[in-house]
Amino acid sequence: MTTESPADAAIGAAIARVLREEHGRVMAALVAHCGDFAVAEDALQDAFAAALEQWSTGDVPARPAAWLVTVARRRIVDQQRRATAWSAREAAVQHHLDTPNTLEAADPGDIPDERLRLIFTCCHPAIRERDRVALTLRTLCGLTTEQLARAWRVTPATMAQRLVRVQRKIRDAGIPYVVPPASAMVERLDGVLRVVYLVFNEGYVATDGDDLMRPDLVAEAVRLGRWLVELLPDEPEVHGLYALMAFHHARSPARVADDGAIVPLSDQDRSRWLAPWIREGMGALRRSAAGGGTGRFRLEAAISAMHATAPSWATTDHAHIVRLYDALYALQPDPVIALNRAVARAESDGPARALAEVQTLADALVDYQPWYAASADLLRRVGQHAAARARYDEAIERTTNPRERAFLDRRRRALDASSGESGGS
Repeated sequence: MTTESPADAAIGAAIARVLREEHGRVMAALVAHCGDFAVAEDALQDAFAAALEQWSTGDVPARPAAWLVTVARRRIVDQQRRATAWSAREAAVQHHLDTPNTLEAADPGDIPDERLRLIFTCCHPAIRERDRVALTLRTLCGLTTEQLARAWRVTPATMAQRLVRVQRKIRDAGIPYVVPPASAMVERLDGVLRVVYLVFNEGYVATDGDDLMRPDLVAEAVRLGRWLVELLPDEPEVHGLYALMAFHHARSPARVADDGAIVPLSDQDRSRWLAPWIREGMGALRRSAAGGGTGRFRLEAAISAMHATAPSWATTDHAHIVRLYDALYALQPDPVIALNRAVARAESDGPARALAEVQTLADALVDYQPWYAASADLLRRVGQHAAARARYDEAIERTTNPRERAFLDRRRRALDASSGESGGS
């Protein structure tokens, strides 16, 4: 039996990180070249396999995205050669081979168009919203079918079938792989903004891996937000979304302690927050308000701004935050918003009233992990320790992120030792 050396393990971890971080930009480039999601995904998997084999010596190329695109495009060409007589397609395919690869010719971080095309294609009005989101998270973020299945509370087989169906619909309906003109952009904007925010959320609390966050996805979502601001500067919700992401991102350095433990918002060292990002968020929030923004993202950004600008947890105006949640719920009566409002109410009106509100949402959020975590925390705070333990167990069972699971487990084990209060993260 052979044991992997620390050096080999480090190389393997580095390769896995590179492949994960490059997935979105490489996938976008491949779909742009071949126009078929399924073909691009198969070729990318082949390229990943080749990378794992060839980079295992530690010789990772300086520009891994360009290397992956080149290898994957060769796989696509080989497949087309086998599947056709290489007749009329030869000229078009050869043209792609002869044209310099954009990822080889320039810094991939400076090329927004392919990833924007990918999102706008996935968010075409002909595609159902749940399928838009799933396909984007699969292609842009590289989430696995199993991860998506957990998020949508379906079996992996069902999720795989959904992804195949939506990819075929894009292909068979001839949905163009383009950033649409401004008039069509607005039609798809709500779906695009929701998808970008879901990309950010997956980076902010990763559903897989050993770390709380995936900084690559946070950075990707922020980049997409900036590009949308440039494309649609007069849309208030675009600025609202960018502000919301900026405020959340500002807290990133304080969310995890030196030992890797999650630090709740109430306990975070605010001197570690990123002041330039808070200023950027405030500027975007002002632009959203100036444009008449009263939409979901403007309101959520206003809530985050209350936290970002408060000197401490104790001085935060939680009552005003509850009023903002009231406005948000009136705009979008969603049980998740009601849950977040109840958690905020615990700070303004006490945990007992908040717990009563949370309990009314049990049926609507039966499989929603944050409901169990919030309920457990409120039960702890009102002294119902036995019920809190059981609820923590249910929350832990539904938690996929190991850092978050460890945080909940510590809370559960500390029930008898502490009755301290806590906030969000």
